[in-house]
Amino acid sequence: MNGTEERVLEVLDNLLEFDEIYACMVVRKNMEGIIPPTERFEQSVIDIWEILHETMNDFFDIIERYSKYKLGEIYFSMMDYEVLFFVLPDTDTALVAIIPALANRGLLEVAMEKARRDIISILGEEQNA
Repeated sequence: MNGTEERVLEVLDNLLEFDEIYACMVVRKNMEGIIPPTERFEQSVIDIWEILHETMNDFFDIIERYSKYKLGEIYFSMMDYEVLFFVLPDTDTALVAIIPALANRGLLEVAMEKARRDIISILGEEQNA
């Protein structure tokens, strides 16, 4: 694992400190990207992982198609969960979090936006190196 991935994982680990963030990752379609160890995820999310994986892939088609128009966030509810996509600008990649349906989404959105900015900064440093 390179230094950039390690730094992004640190950002994701910080998000997982929130009780209401059951899982988070920086990924694109087919779940390619940076994912913390799944044992850190809430077990109920692991139980429906395949369903979420399939559903999220459909949303990545939308992200890929509309990111050129500055698509920022996408949210969807499924079963007892909400999935938040915070798109990294001009990419087909997003910071994704799975939260309980009745979570305090306002607080989590602030944390997600801070994490997105941190990740953009880390990835920008890598490109400028």
